[in-house]
Amino acid sequence: MAGWFPPPGELRDAAYATFANTVGGGLWTAGSALYLIKVAGLTPTTVGAGLSAAALVGLAASVPAGRLADRGDPRSLRAALQVLQAAAALTYLLVGSAASFLAVAAVDALLFTGNLTMRAALVGALGRAVGRVHVFATLRTAANAGTAIGAGLAGLALAVDSPAAYRLLVVADAATYLISAALLMRLPRYPAADAEQRPRTWEVWRDGRFLAVTAATSAMYLRRVVLTLVLPLWIATRADVPTVVVSAVLVTYTVLTVVLSARSGRRAEQPEPAARMVRRGALVLAVAMLGFAAATTLSTAATVTLLLASTVVYSVGELWHVNGATGLSYALAPEHAIGQYQGVTVLLNGLALAAGPALLTVVIVDSGSPAGWLVPIVLLTGCGLAVPPLTRWAAAGIAKQPRGPELRF
Repeated sequence: MAGWFPPPGELRDAAYATFANTVGGGLWTAGSALYLIKVAGLTPTTVGAGLSAAALVGLAASVPAGRLADRGDPRSLRAALQVLQAAAALTYLLVGSAASFLAVAAVDALLFTGNLTMRAALVGALGRAVGRVHVFATLRTAANAGTAIGAGLAGLALAVDSPAAYRLLVVADAATYLISAALLMRLPRYPAADAEQRPRTWEVWRDGRFLAVTAATSAMYLRRVVLTLVLPLWIATRADVPTVVVSAVLVTYTVLTVVLSARSGRRAEQPEPAARMVRRGALVLAVAMLGFAAATTLSTAATVTLLLASTVVYSVGELWHVNGATGLSYALAPEHAIGQYQGVTVLLNGLALAAGPALLTVVIVDSGSPAGWLVPIVLLTGCGLAVPPLTRWAAAGIAKQPRGPELRF
């Protein structure tokens, strides 16, 4: 496990905090549906619809949380949010109706989105000296490892399959938030910009060039729905492909993201290399989608082989997409407004992830035609090719602005 974490220092403390936080995330992601159905007494339809609605509500916290981070210490603010998340997690123990579930889930989603934005602002503070994409990639490695371990631990509760075991899972999830908050407080304070440099308005919404770049990189997040939803659904409907292949695909992806995440972060700190990395990632992801599409027409053995090979290709493409997009989100943002710019990035990423299930299940799963795969292939290719020229346009806009202590490029 030591290889997943950086040498002693601020970044290691942040990685430990992220790891603890995401162990809880893995616990809840793996066990929440069964807890809500078997213990809280909700129907699967209520759980699915409620979580989707709550996720959309939660996106409302993204930009306000970012602006708050610009005016305060993101370390302390994130720790405070995680204490509130612990309380929200424990409140699930009181859920016994659809109304109470929706109320708790909405609050939980607002806190979750705020936490994501505060994490991005904290990355901005941590990475001033060593590189923000490097910090992000390092924390992503810790997050993937934590999520995988949390999901594995949740299997113990699922194996016992008793109300007490599921309630213990909820309590353990809450405890990880508190552990993470305590670890965050080991970091130094990161003071906000001077009052005269802080953004007095929602200036990110007037930065059309940044929004154009971020919209293109965010739309590419639909590709995640392919791996986590479309492929499992397709495998479940194909009688000759064993469902264990779903686990094999996800394990392959998880292992590769843990191993590879931090390796290319330093090459995406500047706009032009970051934009090229996004383009390269988009084209590689499109190749992976072609592999997934081709697998739908082959024999069982060939299908399994091609699915696993395409998952390897997908993982590499995702690595380049995520690191490149992260580099752009910081490099194209003014230093004094990192928080609100990251908040918009979280918002647009979340909207893409929210739209993905409805769109891709219709065009790929419900249609039953390999031609449906053209939608993600065309979207990824088009967005990837658009990012470099959009980035040059955005960089030109920054270059024309008056230089001062509040501007950085």
